Amino acid sequence: MKLEEIINIISEGENEKVEFKSTFNNEAIVSIAAFANTNGGILLVGIQDNGKITGVKINSEIVKDWINQIRNKTAPPLFLDYESITFDEKEIIVFKIPEFPVKPVSVRGRYYKRSSSSNIQLSADEITEFRLTSLNYSFDSFPIETRFNELYPDAIQSFVQKIKNSGRFRSSQNMEFDLEKLGFLRNGKLTRAAELLWGNHHTAIHIGRFKSPDIIIDDVLIRAPLLIAVDESMEFIKKNIGLGYEFTGELQRKNRWQFPLPVIRELLLNSIVHKDYRNPTDVIIKIFDDKIEFTNPGGLLGNLSTEDLLTDTYLAKHRNRLLAEAFYLTGEIEKYGTGFIRIRNELKDYPELELSISDLTDFLKVVLKVKKEVGKEVGKEVGKEVGKE
Repeated sequence: MKLEEIINIISEGENEKVEFKSTFNNEAIVSIAAFANTNGGILLVGIQDNGKITGVKINSEIVKDWINQIRNKTAPPLFLDYESITFDEKEIIVFKIPEFPVKPVSVRGRYYKRSSSSNIQLSADEITEFRLTSLNYSFDSFPIETRFNELYPDAIQSFVQKIKNSGRFRSSQNMEFDLEKLGFLRNGKLTRAAELLWGNHHTAIHIGRFKSPDIIIDDVLIRAPLLIAVDESMEFIKKNIGLGYEFTGELQRKNRWQFPLPVIRELLLNSIVHKDYRNPTDVIIKIFDDKIEFTNPGGLLGNLSTEDLLTDTYLAKHRNRLLAEAFYLTGEIEKYGTGFIRIRNELKDYPELELSISDLTDFLKVVLKVKKEVGKEVGKEVGKEVGKE
């Protein structure tokens, strides 16, 4: 690297991809492993946390010892090169750490990831997630003992009909062949995704209509194959949100839901497709007078942030690849992680609403609510009739 590049990096301070160390120690190795487990990064040795250049007094043997320490204390072992940069007669050692393809990398049995300018120890679930991703597996792709005749034929037939209508898959006359081709059947065994989509091992979607945080007007616990559960959930939600009318100058008035149905369906699908199914907690949807909340087990994957989701350039990762594939084939979602982009486009017709996303590490919470400044006025203007279309 050129000196000018190093000076620019130092001036910007520590961040998700840059770490300063005044000396080389075990914390430096932890940072290296965290970078390898995330998106890579740069470790500068000879720089204090505040960016002051102190330099290090070393020779080639000392740096060789550092490299050996990195290799011996990490698993899989990391082999790194280094550069030496001199500034004002002070030597800075630069380690460039690429993202490691086989994750996670440990430091003496502990695993870390990079978050902002900190190294965060991975939880047991995160370690499993990293390993599955490295092996190109997802939890829903693992084979299970459920037999084919234990699935609901109607649910499978509905799926087959939907994918025919969408034109996204050309099916044969052999259902088992098609399911194996799509990955729902592996080596003669059904996968977890098949059971979730069409079987009797149902995840629960718990939906409540609240007058206040502690007063529940109505609620339902939906247990059904996922493709059926989506429609049942939408029916309950529609009965419990407001419906008003717009007069556009045409002969017929136009229905206007308090919350746009395409956005609600997208958020519902997001909660289902990205749920961590190792966690038995239900998908929870809370409907209030002025907002609707979606909470599902499973935070954002990898280095994706809530800020990224508010842009048009984010790259989403699927926790459950086969579930995502199933809902893509039926035409419910797009394959490219564009759900939040479509949501924002739909909300352009609802300027009184705002969207907030919270990554709670083990849970993701998305709230669609009426902006405070319009609050009660919107409710008066809409003239809602709950439960009617």
